[in-house]
Amino acid sequence: MIALKISNTRQFMAALLTSELFDTFLIESAELRTANTFTIDGHVNKEFYGEEDADRQEYELSFWKNLRPVCYELIKGKHTPVSFKFILCLTPEKKDELLEAELSAVVSSLVFIIRFSEGHITITTGAALSGFTLDKSYEKNWDEYVKRFLSTVGLEYEEL
Repeated sequence: MIALKISNTRQFMAALLTSELFDTFLIESAELRTANTFTIDGHVNKEFYGEEDADRQEYELSFWKNLRPVCYELIKGKHTPVSFKFILCLTPEKKDELLEAELSAVVSSLVFIIRFSEGHITITTGAALSGFTLDKSYEKNWDEYVKRFLSTVGLEYEEL
């Protein structure tokens, strides 16, 4: 698990809220503190859809691209948010590509938490496990993946 401080808050916010860079990630939850506090649960309510449409919902979590416009509407304006926290994760297929089969069975999800507070954005990586393993290579692989992703899309950071 690593913590990264984003160097350019404005650039990162534009990438997160107005571009497709993060759209392939799933969103577990969001909490936005503006004039009010808004909490979003990224779990899909399949009962909202008809029987046919419920089967089309690929994952238990929504894609960031589906909730990004909602979050953008809650954040935009002349006032800076007090704070926010987004928990994003890889799709199961991308997790399986990143990890060896044995580890992928134990690691249920790979997440990164985006926090904005006191004018700074930090990203913290993490993993949810469904069992026990002494092999911690999944942490290194995930940490490197996140750093590589940020660097590839031109978002600068410093490790904390």
